[in-house]
Amino acid sequence: MKADVNHPRRTTTGAWARVYFRGMAMGVADLVPGVSGGTVAFITGVYDELLGTIAGLKVGLLGQIFRGPGTLSSRLQQVWQAANLSFLAVLLAGVFTSVALFAGLLHHLLGTHPEMLWAFFFGLVAASIPLVGREAHWAAREWVLAAVGVALAGFLTSLPPMAGSDDPLVLLACGAVAICAMILPGISGSFILLLLGAYGAVIGAIKSFDVIRVGAFGIGAVLGLLSFSRVLDRLLERRRNETIALLTGFLVGSLNALWPWKERLELLYTHSDGREEWFKRNAWPENIDALEVASAAGLAILGAALVTALGRLGRKSGE
Repeated sequence: MKADVNHPRRTTTGAWARVYFRGMAMGVADLVPGVSGGTVAFITGVYDELLGTIAGLKVGLLGQIFRGPGTLSSRLQQVWQAANLSFLAVLLAGVFTSVALFAGLLHHLLGTHPEMLWAFFFGLVAASIPLVGREAHWAAREWVLAAVGVALAGFLTSLPPMAGSDDPLVLLACGAVAICAMILPGISGSFILLLLGAYGAVIGAIKSFDVIRVGAFGIGAVLGLLSFSRVLDRLLERRRNETIALLTGFLVGSLNALWPWKERLELLYTHSDGREEWFKRNAWPENIDALEVASAAGLAILGAALVTALGRLGRKSGE
């Protein structure tokens, strides 16, 4: 979908509220390593519009504001409508609301109840696989690409995190890389930040309202997003089946990062606040606690039910 044609016409408060809450769901997903906001956008039916809108943001739009017939106000309104910026603004407002409200909570849960949090998102991502995969027509080539996606995501999620830095220039570069993953269904931008050693620095900067570091990360994210979105938009336009098959494989492979129980193998480094970063591998829970396993299974089912409901919302609303 291109940025200037065939956008849904939303004329009611309810329609815009649905866009806002989809943005909030994307924001929560992007905060958790292993879960992609792009997946949420895909299953709720706004992915093509989001990608096309971002891909259509060009420097030439600024020129249209300052030249041509009519008043400055009328030209600004025309560009705003043609570029579908109301949709983007409302969606991003939802994303930023979730980041502001839930960054601290999710950071706390990752430290205190990681198994239960991972179980919830394991169910969410697992239920997303058929919702994304149904968008493709499957033949031998698509199955091969899906297998490649599984292998690639499995490899990436098995890498040990690097020792990171909170230098603003480093965070700018990390933002450009991570945002590319954040808009891909099945690839978690937060997990890429974890691999780059920047996840703690970014979450800490958000929690402490560190304007310089958050700003540096944001600038990098904008630069990466504007560049990568055009490539992905073109791929989905010209090779949609193959691209979705690859992304479905990414989703399957990303489950490796979300298995609730981990075994510590090696201490990699210690953060300045005393937190330890370990290299871990998946394991079955030691001294199996039936209540813990049942709780994890229940949360996984809850995550699956939530993403299924979001998928139905996307199909019914058609917006």
